[in-house]
Amino acid sequence: MAHLAHYKEAHPLPFVVTHWINAAAMMILIITGFMIHFPVPATMGVVRGLHIFFGFVIFINCLVRVILSFFVKSAPTGGTRKTVKDFRTWLPQKDNRHQAGAWIKYYLFMKKDHPLGAKLGVPQKISYLLIPILIVLMFITGICLWAPTSQWGFCQWCLNLVGGAMSMRIIHYFGMFVFIIFLFIHVYLANIEGIEPTKLMFARKEHGGLVYDPDKHVIVGDDTLGTRHE
Repeated sequence: MAHLAHYKEAHPLPFVVTHWINAAAMMILIITGFMIHFPVPATMGVVRGLHIFFGFVIFINCLVRVILSFFVKSAPTGGTRKTVKDFRTWLPQKDNRHQAGAWIKYYLFMKKDHPLGAKLGVPQKISYLLIPILIVLMFITGICLWAPTSQWGFCQWCLNLVGGAMSMRIIHYFGMFVFIIFLFIHVYLANIEGIEPTKLMFARKEHGGLVYDPDKHVIVGDDTLGTRHE
């Protein structure tokens, strides 16, 4: 099937920047997390320092991204340059209505075509909404395990709640594997129709396709060169 055009308005520059900061921080945290779990004594000071530093980076970056979503506009769907406040694209949209089953079948290769609609398919929307929650939880568990903050009242309460530092360490370590699984799912969902979305995120390279009216929820044209403005 033909696909919607990919325009820069779908991913404004501030969100591209926060996306790649998030990706870089996540990769460094995963690598240093494994190195902490399987320590090489001579490197542990640097590794722990990097892990803590990028833990703060990903947490602050997450907060910035969420705050920006209430101020920066983005296209609510592919195939259009019309924009709305970005947070609206993360909420249920008319274009997503009754599409969950169809999207799941498409991702599982049980259906050849997916519904045309909002920028994020239903499984994408759900998984992306869960990531900020996971980042906050990982930050809290990490703070509880970090010696300078582990004695804080809130951290002590959290440690007691889960049964001590070892239990908290297991939860934190398990969360790392959730991040790893998410990375694979994210790459798959973002590129299932081709690498055009990745080109847009890497090089800001637009790609032509079907033009979509997000107000009427219908295809209104074909922008072969990816240059149409509305």
